Amino acid sequence: MSRLKKRYHEEIKEALNTKFSYSNPMQIPRMEKIVISMGVSEAVKDKNAMQDCVKELALISGQKPIITKAKKAISNFKLREGQEVGLKVTLRGTRMFDFFDRFCNIVCPRIRDFRGFKKKGDHRGSYSLGLPEQQMFPELNLDEVKRDQGMNITFVTSAKNDEECLELLTQLGLPFKR
Repeated sequence: MSRLKKRYHEEIKEALNTKFSYSNPMQIPRMEKIVISMGVSEAVKDKNAMQDCVKELALISGQKPIITKAKKAISNFKLREGQEVGLKVTLRGTRMFDFFDRFCNIVCPRIRDFRGFKKKGDHRGSYSLGLPEQQMFPELNLDEVKRDQGMNITFVTSAKNDEECLELLTQLGLPFKR
């Protein structure tokens, strides 16, 4: 069991229960999954761009990403139906807690001009954030990175509203602005 998962079961669940006073212990919010996604627009022009991003996202997340394809053709973007346009990884269980722990303690301090994330969720109990580049992850060898590629990270929780979700993520260690 990862140290963050152990801390969640021993300390954080009790703290959330005392703050929100749930009638049933199954109502206490928990992390369900983390989804990491990349939109690779350069894949239309360069075939190797997709393979480089697959390799980098696999190193960051610890598992092989799924290649997403365009659902519709959009002529203004020179996009055809079925063309490979992005990548995504869904992390659950031990990998999810390990990634979250590394993200909060190693990656966030390495983000340039970082003062904390905004306290604004999606009003349904999840929290999403975007990173402008992947170079702050220590798993990547910066000599092999050919292009800066941003990514979106979504933390999906079982919380019913933003207040519960942000409290859970704060207790787990995600740094927010004060």
